[in-house]
Amino acid sequence: MAKIAYILLCHKDPQAIIQQARRLTVAGDYMSIHFDGRAPDEDYRRIRAELDGTPNITFAAKRIRCGWGEWSLVQATLHALQSAIEAFPRATHFYMLSGDCMAIKTAEYAHAFLDARDVDFIESFDFFDSDWIKTGMKEDRLIYRHYFNERTQKRRFYAAVNLQKKLRLKRAIPPDIQVQIGSQWWCLRRRTVEWILAMVRERRDVLRFFRTTWIPDETFFQTLVRHLVPSDQIESRTLTFLLFSDYGLPVTFYNDHYDLLLSQDYLFARKISPEATDLKARLGRLYAAQDVAFQISNEGRSLYSFLTGRGRIGRRFGMRFWEAEGSLGRERELMIVVCKKWHVAKRLLERIRQATNVPAIDYLFNEEDAALPDLGGIQATLEKRTRHRRALMRMLFEYFETDRLIVCMDPSNLDLMHDFFSDRSLTRMLEVECQFSDNYLIGHARRVGLAGEQTSVATLARLLPTIRNDMVYESDRIRDAEFPRHGRLRETSSPEENATRLAEFLTISPEKAKAIIEPAGLFAD
Repeated sequence: MAKIAYILLCHKDPQAIIQQARRLTVAGDYMSIHFDGRAPDEDYRRIRAELDGTPNITFAAKRIRCGWGEWSLVQATLHALQSAIEAFPRATHFYMLSGDCMAIKTAEYAHAFLDARDVDFIESFDFFDSDWIKTGMKEDRLIYRHYFNERTQKRRFYAAVNLQKKLRLKRAIPPDIQVQIGSQWWCLRRRTVEWILAMVRERRDVLRFFRTTWIPDETFFQTLVRHLVPSDQIESRTLTFLLFSDYGLPVTFYNDHYDLLLSQDYLFARKISPEATDLKARLGRLYAAQDVAFQISNEGRSLYSFLTGRGRIGRRFGMRFWEAEGSLGRERELMIVVCKKWHVAKRLLERIRQATNVPAIDYLFNEEDAALPDLGGIQATLEKRTRHRRALMRMLFEYFETDRLIVCMDPSNLDLMHDFFSDRSLTRMLEVECQFSDNYLIGHARRVGLAGEQTSVATLARLLPTIRNDMVYESDRIRDAEFPRHGRLRETSSPEENATRLAEFLTISPEKAKAIIEPAGLFAD
């Protein structure tokens, strides 16, 4: 059975460290602690006084003064790993933690999880080809030497980099090393750790290189594991659930996140707020519990993105110069059907196709597989269609040899609506307003990844009002835009009222519109 040696890097709150060490070793696991050399000595003495003599706990042989982004973090980890390897010969896995991490599964679950997968869990993506680094310095992290800390010595840090650039002091990466990058929170098997420590002793050139790279805790272990371990024995993921805000700051979890955290497909979570005393107490009791069943829905990341995105919706694509100059043509008529229930809009378009000769295309800006003709590649991806929307629409008019065209759009496509209504062509809109039952909203949440089959009833109860309000908000934004020639079909309206609106939209006779509307099932889910 798996036996985990936790590698704990910490720098504050000695009482929390003592509690964490006792919690995580109560089920027979181990812990090796490195307490930052910058922290007060009295705090370190307090931790040692409480934990010295505990058979499942050891300490790094040497304390390092650690700084964010520096080699010191890697060196501290290596010291803690070396102590753990020597002290715990029965440890099968080594799991990297910080003082802000807490278990979100039981020890029983964690052991079974690791027993079932004979792999190393570590994010490791190609440094140059991946987009793991979203902003800031990339190649310069490696090809220049970094002797100062960017956070505490910003002027010296950038002065040193700029001087090396001016003097053309680029350095080569060790030729047999393909640099990788990923999260510093990993879980490695014993033999992998032994190989790493052996390579550190043997390959001083690799050690010298990483000592002066910037943020090496995101590249050092990630690179060495890929160098030493076959790819089919590496699962490129972290087992610690963590989120980052749009500003690159770690998201903090609070008392009301307990159910959400337990439903994620991870063993630990980071960061837990120091003020979340109830959450910490519940998670603390969880690790030693027995026979706990976990319903894994794993919607945390998409749920966070959805909820934090409310209220910050802007124009995703600015107008390109060729789009601003291009027009669909004064003589052309573009008719837009807007509906959140895509199946309802598609059903309506199918009836329109059967009753009229007007070409109609389903959600071409929302569905990759929308039925589009070959237009030379401009239709290949959603990004291309959206970016070149006017050019795409002109080509569709020409392909169908028509001056009238119907397309479907989601209510969230407000920027596209603005663009087409600003064109010299005649643009009409028909908004189809549907009723949204709780069951439909639950299905919608699952389809878009906000919930899973195992998402708890309590989580769904909190989520549904937000989704419902979001849909209302999208409709309100369309109304606030005050588009001309904007009509509405309503599920709650009579067939006669809806037929009148459809006749105005399509400029067809009321009788033909009534024939489209009247058959039952238009709004059925």
